[in-house]
Amino acid sequence: MNMVEYRNEPDRVVVRRGGSGKVLAAVVIIVALIVAFLFATGFWKADVKGGSLPDVDVSAKGGSLPKVDLDSKAVVVGTKETQVAVPKVKTEKESISVPVVGVKDNGEK
Repeated sequence: MNMVEYRNEPDRVVVRRGGSGKVLAAVVIIVALIVAFLFATGFWKADVKGGSLPDVDVSAKGGSLPKVDLDSKAVVVGTKETQVAVPKVKTEKESISVPVVGVKDNGEK
């Protein structure tokens, strides 16, 4: 008896949606560039005549800080002698052979 596997699941199709935000942003940028170009070339001109900002009267009463009675401790800073283990590094001179590179003239030995 041969076993055959049957699946009743439909094929899945992934549809990428979106991109409208990118298109909208591109359109807004293009429109802004066109408007800037039209003003820069003088094709459009804006002459503002008159107008003023509104007069605003602001009045406020100055405040005051609260009164505080503060008692604090004194901070003492100083030094004291104590014993700590400190490693000592000692150097000594020894004779060793090191490679030397030089130039030899044809007449030298």
